[in-house]
Amino acid sequence: MSSLVQPIEVLLVEDDPGDELITREAFEHNKIGNSLHVVRDGLEALDFLYRRDAYEDAPTPDLILLDLNLPKYDGRQVLERIKSDPDLAYIPVVVLTTSAAEEDILRSYKLHANAYVTKPVDLDQFINAIRHIDEFFVSVVRLPRQH
Repeated sequence: MSSLVQPIEVLLVEDDPGDELITREAFEHNKIGNSLHVVRDGLEALDFLYRRDAYEDAPTPDLILLDLNLPKYDGRQVLERIKSDPDLAYIPVVVLTTSAAEEDILRSYKLHANAYVTKPVDLDQFINAIRHIDEFFVSVVRLPRQH
């Protein structure tokens, strides 16, 4: 990582333990120095973002990786809530999901997702996808710092 690149706070909203593990491994494999925080459903995501209950000391994420199919509140509801709140709307949200359905892609962009990535089934491709997301949002894009 270049000295100009600062590690960022990443919130992964993922209910599948296997996908969480693969994402963690991808961060480790790619030597990504970012802080990865994981919540497992839509309600936990909102608690984290609004610093409620167990998350009162949670950092404001610089990037959110959001699965669509979640318990309690699904990813679409979480995305809509994030993008309609002026205090959260600036945070880039990458929808990272198994769905390749055109309606999910269109709806996510209509809800102002910053990117939509279909999770590759192949482990190496998944790791590569995470690396590309990281490279883009950490090395290429300038993110606002509002902590």
